[in-house]
Amino acid sequence: MTQTPRESDPSNPVTAPQHGTAGAGGYAEDSYSPRAPADGAVLVPDREAETAGPAAGAEPHQVTRAGMVWAAVASALVVLIVLIAFILQNQDYVRVKFFGLEGDVAQGIALFIAAVGGGVLVAIAGAVRIIQLRLAAHRQRVKPRGRR
Repeated sequence: MTQTPRESDPSNPVTAPQHGTAGAGGYAEDSYSPRAPADGAVLVPDREAETAGPAAGAEPHQVTRAGMVWAAVASALVVLIVLIAFILQNQDYVRVKFFGLEGDVAQGIALFIAAVGGGVLVAIAGAVRIIQLRLAAHRQRVKPRGRR
């Protein structure tokens, strides 16, 4: 468990700084604190916080395109594995009728085809909306100036 540094009180012998003595790490330099409180008191060092790594560091983690692609591929593989397991567990044949067409197909495949069909419909609706928004933005940029 990590403890946060406590302020030292020179009048309190328990928290008063002990300069020149070895601290918890066995070094006299342990009494150094990179942060000093406004009242001038010395903080007790926390070795774990200094070596905690990027979580306690100043720089945030930078997201790269390669990292995003890797995450997308890994997520897609997990989805595909789950999908394969679903199809393999639903091998019972069912009769499917669609606009006069009729046939027997595995239940997992039939549900997969239905899901892909729904995804295609959503993609078409999204593409139409994106085209509408792009046209509206283009019209706004190329708006003809009024006559004087």
